[in-house]
Amino acid sequence: MQNPSSGAPAPDATGRAAASDAKVTRMARLGRLIARHPGRWVIAWVLITAACFAVAVGGVTGESLFNRLHSGAPTVDSESTQARQVIEQSQPALETLTMQVTGADLTDTTVVADGTAATKKVGEVPGVKQVRSPLLVPGGLTDPAAAPLLKGGTPAAGGFVTVVDFEPGLDKAAQDAAEAAAEKALLEVPKVMNAQGSVGSPNKIITAITTTVERDLIRGEGIALPLTFIVMFFVFAGFIAAGMPIIGAFVSIGGALLSLFAFSHLVELDATVVNIVTLLGLGLSIDYGLLTVSRFREELSSREHRVPSREEVAHAAERTVATAGRTVLFSALIVAIALSGLLLFEASIMRAIGVAGVSVVLVAMVVAVTLVPALCVLGAKRLARKAVAPTSDTGVFSRLAVGVQRRPVAVIIAVVSVLVILALPTLSMRLTSSGTELLPVDAPQRVFFEQLARDYPALSAPEVTVVARSSDTAAVTSWAQQFRDDPGVESLAVTPLGTTDQRVDIRVAGPPTSDEAQELVTNIRATPAPFETLTTGQAAGQIDFLASMSARAPYAVGLVVLGTLVLLFLMTGSVIIPIKALLLNVISLGAALGVVVWIFQEGHLEGLLNFSSTGAVESIVPFLVLAFGFGLSMDYEVFLLSRIVEFHREGYENDRAVSLGLQRTGRIITSAALLICIVFAGFVAGDILIIKQMGVALVAAVLIDATLVRMLLVPATMTLLGRWNWWAPGPLRRLHNRYGITE
Repeated sequence: MQNPSSGAPAPDATGRAAASDAKVTRMARLGRLIARHPGRWVIAWVLITAACFAVAVGGVTGESLFNRLHSGAPTVDSESTQARQVIEQSQPALETLTMQVTGADLTDTTVVADGTAATKKVGEVPGVKQVRSPLLVPGGLTDPAAAPLLKGGTPAAGGFVTVVDFEPGLDKAAQDAAEAAAEKALLEVPKVMNAQGSVGSPNKIITAITTTVERDLIRGEGIALPLTFIVMFFVFAGFIAAGMPIIGAFVSIGGALLSLFAFSHLVELDATVVNIVTLLGLGLSIDYGLLTVSRFREELSSREHRVPSREEVAHAAERTVATAGRTVLFSALIVAIALSGLLLFEASIMRAIGVAGVSVVLVAMVVAVTLVPALCVLGAKRLARKAVAPTSDTGVFSRLAVGVQRRPVAVIIAVVSVLVILALPTLSMRLTSSGTELLPVDAPQRVFFEQLARDYPALSAPEVTVVARSSDTAAVTSWAQQFRDDPGVESLAVTPLGTTDQRVDIRVAGPPTSDEAQELVTNIRATPAPFETLTTGQAAGQIDFLASMSARAPYAVGLVVLGTLVLLFLMTGSVIIPIKALLLNVISLGAALGVVVWIFQEGHLEGLLNFSSTGAVESIVPFLVLAFGFGLSMDYEVFLLSRIVEFHREGYENDRAVSLGLQRTGRIITSAALLICIVFAGFVAGDILIIKQMGVALVAAVLIDATLVRMLLVPATMTLLGRWNWWAPGPLRRLHNRYGITE
């Protein structure tokens, strides 16, 4: 066993290693370079930030990021996708606009005649292909063909629906113009009938979601930035120091939006990606800025002059970038590795979040090691007034560490028990892919389509559709009848699909991704047929999506685990610490997911958090929480380990290095966790359900990690392992001595 003190400088009277001239590293040279020309770095970042905002949201290119967003259920190349493609070939989907009318007196012939005349004018709008309305049915409102378009199937209810189909192949400008003109003409119908009308369409849903996302982003940042500034004012006891991380975060937001705008030209960006990725960059930037400014003030505290000299400022910048910058570098790389695992999944939304997330993390890293130190140099005289000696070796966090070290086994058992209890709800997790349910319950488009599904069920898409590759309608009908008695099945219809295929539409009670719908899809796919069958629908799409995610998950996990193990080994020189860190993160993330299931699936805290439970968790949330939560957990792991490793290399024995590391970083980790929770509170305050779920999950992950894991489990496990914490096989130890990353 290697003696942890062997080869280390001998501690002085206080137990600290005697100072020695450290070799100048690349990070130190970067700090020195920034100190020489801080103004140039700041000006460069000002110009870059202005350009980022101008391009991404200023519309200098003719469109903004929010004009390029999309929305829809996550999909993969699968059987359900193939089925939709076959249907699309024979029955191309047209852009539509739908109007619901209520309060009309359909027994009054004059009212009906006026409404019919106004409806016919809708068909004259350029770009309109056809208009479907009970008022236009040749046999009148009592004709059976009109029943699906009448509320309750009868004129007596006083409600009806009109659907406008647009010509295929219209460009965006022509489509927008046609929709606007058709909507104006449609709304004349209820006016002349002295009734009420409302209009909805898939495009309006997307617009509603993207508009809500943009509003949520503004609201989230409006909550996060002022509150984080207030918290940092108390942390730093000064406005100048508090403002520096905020400036860095603002710059990072610009870089994040520009990177998202660029990626929107390469892949379809889901509307939810913007908030998820941007607030992640905001949170990391604030954390990294907090760490950098704190270290700079600590380095300034050792100056000889009351007003720091230029050389003292340069030395502080050099040491800050060499130490805090190195920690930021490691943290950002580990977060980037965690997000890069998303690139191995097949779903385009996961890849988009992965690519955009990695780029945003790298932007936050570059800002933290260049712009924030430059701001520190420019404000060095003001920062020096509040610069104090490094935190005392004895304090709240060191006493906490010592208390934990007295009973490490009891602490481990107690904390792990709490985490397991929190994680238990994940055993009953149900996943779904919501549509209009993503919007608030009172959102006009959600209300519109929920009312449409309730009053005009025949117009909604069937829950399950089977494409039978056979021209024999009778044979397909005979085969399909066996599913009529499956649980939840309400109706089954077989219609020709082109000249060579048949379409089997099956309506199932309950939501589109209900257990009954998913069981029916599984049953259909497992049942032999004398012809090829392809099953689609929302339930089938979700089954295929989760199957694809499960198939790719081992590769994504393998990449993240391998990358994390390598980086932490290069940082610590140990193989035990990286493995322990991975295990602790898995436990804490399971607890965070358990909180999400308890709240959103089981419907707790609906009033407090202002949401309506769908009885499930959005299908992409667990995967994103594992990726983002893992990265953030490792963020705090690196914060703490970097100081513990630093003290251990100076010659402190294991338990003392742990208590000192916790004492020196406890305040930073606690402050960083509070700040990032404030940032993610912007998620929770949002109206989009999936964003709210992500916010709660990440707040829970950060709180659990920064308290139970970092403050209790880490010191307890490191105390229990003792000298074994620093063990590595001889070959790997020699490899670390040669290639390990130190200051």
